[in-house]
Amino acid sequence: MRAMTGTGLETAAQWLRQGEVVAIPTETVYGLAGNALDPAAVARIFEVKNRPRFNPLIVHTHSLMAAADWLAPYPDTVLQLAAAFWPGPLTLLLPKSPLIPHLVTAGHDRVAIRIPAHPLTLSLLESLDFPLAAPSANPFGYISPTTAAHVADQLGDNIPYILDGGPCQVGVESTIIGLEPDGRWCLYRSGGLAAEKIEAVTGPLYPVGNQHDSPSAPGMLSSHYAPRTPLHLRQDTPAVAPVPPAGTAVIGFDQYLPGYPAAHQYLLSPDGDLREAARHLFALLRTLDQAGYTSIWAFPVPDTGLGRAINDRLRRAGV
Repeated sequence: MRAMTGTGLETAAQWLRQGEVVAIPTETVYGLAGNALDPAAVARIFEVKNRPRFNPLIVHTHSLMAAADWLAPYPDTVLQLAAAFWPGPLTLLLPKSPLIPHLVTAGHDRVAIRIPAHPLTLSLLESLDFPLAAPSANPFGYISPTTAAHVADQLGDNIPYILDGGPCQVGVESTIIGLEPDGRWCLYRSGGLAAEKIEAVTGPLYPVGNQHDSPSAPGMLSSHYAPRTPLHLRQDTPAVAPVPPAGTAVIGFDQYLPGYPAAHQYLLSPDGDLREAARHLFALLRTLDQAGYTSIWAFPVPDTGLGRAINDRLRRAGV
């Protein structure tokens, strides 16, 4: 089976209603979607990705009202967050109802849920009477896809359909925050929505470190998003770094490394725009991984706003 790629909403919906998995576009990255209420479809997601079943999934829906049946009672802060940031790159980890299979949450009593800001996928979700579980549409641990072609290259032999929504506009996964039993909100994963904006609604977010066994939320493993070419995240700056060995690709933010051929250096944003850098990150890692380099050096971007998510992905992609 080789995946067809197209913009047919009804084609995607038919496959999903039959219990199959399809790739869908979001503003963050492409997702591998299946009926979140059907354990067999959820199991197929894990199988196609070769994803360990202790790693929970994000559930996508089209409105907070639609999600009401799948959630336990939640506080008014959730309504405020939804009004401010949904649809958008924010995932909320909330107490779930029994309707969500334990396979989706890896046995935890909270479910990660969000409303994606992509018109095609929102229309698809509105046409279905079930939510979609959808991790990134890539083999487990590899670089997340930001175009339909990326999905076809990685999973095209294992799924029937790729819904093509064009390049992803954010380019890194959603920010995940969780409601704790004591009423605090914790930051589980930096992502496409800056924590500073969220804290205007929630108050201070308390960071949760990466988890190696039975993570509480998706995207928390310490090694993830990695190219096959060894990537080394530098702890210095291009101005003071040594010259790398021949055969090394260099990723910078907005400045080149002195004394090394510019042909082997790649800037995420020559204008110093973190949004542009986030959009380019995964596509650039994929390009360099296929270019025959022996190693990749990456320099951190400013660690504010979206920069935190970019640096997080570089850390976890590194050796």
